[in-house]
Amino acid sequence: MNRAQREAAARGIMAQSPPRVPPELYADVMRRGARALRRRRAARRLLWLALTAVAVAFAVWALHVRPWVEPPSETTPPVTGWETW
Repeated sequence: MNRAQREAAARGIMAQSPPRVPPELYADVMRRGARALRRRRAARRLLWLALTAVAVAFAVWALHVRPWVEPPSETTPPVTGWETW
């Protein structure tokens, strides 16, 4: 099948009238679509809630632990009394 035949076949398919859809199918499709939108909205809200909870937990942890502060050295004892020499 060459290009001209494929184009003619495609034009023939597009020229045909679309098949009739049963009227009760529309209500079912609308119900399923609304349900899918509700689920998608709920999933999006749940993910945003989880992301917010993780961010708050990280902020609380960081403020409590302060990982940016260098821990005190435990290998040598503190030197005291050297100012009087």
